[in-house]
Amino acid sequence: MRCTWSGVFPAATTEFHADQSLNLKGTLAHVEAMLQAGCHGMIMLGTVGENCSLSAREKLEVLKGAVDQVRGRVPVLSGVAEYTTRLACDFAREAKKVGADGLMVLPAMVYPSDPRETVTHFRAVAAATDLPIMVYNNPVSYKVDIAPETFAELADVDTIVAIKESSENVRRITDIVNACGDRYVLFCGVDDLVLESLLLGAVGWVSGLVNAFPAENRLLWDLAMAGKWDEARAVYRWYTPLLHLDTHPKLVQYIKLAAQETGLGSEMVRAPRLPLEGPERERILSIIREAIATRPAS
Repeated sequence: MRCTWSGVFPAATTEFHADQSLNLKGTLAHVEAMLQAGCHGMIMLGTVGENCSLSAREKLEVLKGAVDQVRGRVPVLSGVAEYTTRLACDFAREAKKVGADGLMVLPAMVYPSDPRETVTHFRAVAAATDLPIMVYNNPVSYKVDIAPETFAELADVDTIVAIKESSENVRRITDIVNACGDRYVLFCGVDDLVLESLLLGAVGWVSGLVNAFPAENRLLWDLAMAGKWDEARAVYRWYTPLLHLDTHPKLVQYIKLAAQETGLGSEMVRAPRLPLEGPERERILSIIREAIATRPAS
């Protein structure tokens, strides 16, 4: 299907059994629940999807399962997070074979590339397939900052069409527009900056907490799109303690625990990540349960 670049795109979790084996059935049930809540697209194998904790075979199994589950109702994107450029190109080609509608491409993992190396990486992945690409800029987690001038340098690559901006610096939205005009579709990639990003020109939201609160996520989005800012701010203020969980190194554990509490998934993660325990678990649970007790009518 043609990839439409706007709206709420969950960075979907990958579900595991208690022994850390892949729970494909649970993953697809979770995808369906978010679709039923009105999400506009689906991103499999992102950070929250524990991409780098999966084998190559498992990644393609999850991606093909999601494509079959969605059945063209919304675009399905695949994260591309590999250790080398060659592996990223190989996976991009395989993602197209199993039916992905687009790619969310990260810099090469582990090695913090300089701007010349970063540009070369993205050009190579784009040349490996004709699928449309969202570039995922997350210098906080991945130690590579794709600056506005770098995006200007990539502007001649037609299939690079969107940016997931996750630098946690909302000024970047304006800086990218000033450097590149309307060349790219801009997505907010940091949950607790979404209203600010929309005001400055983002038209999409790659969300993590949507995995646990899809109806409320859609409510906030719809209010913002309708220009009902007072109502949107009220929902945002309720949601923000949860959205802050998206910016912590343990965001995967936090988001999965929230999904378990709302009946939409399991907290099981794959090592080296481990489920939360002790005072940290109780602190996060208190945030989640307070939000559930006071959630707005959607």
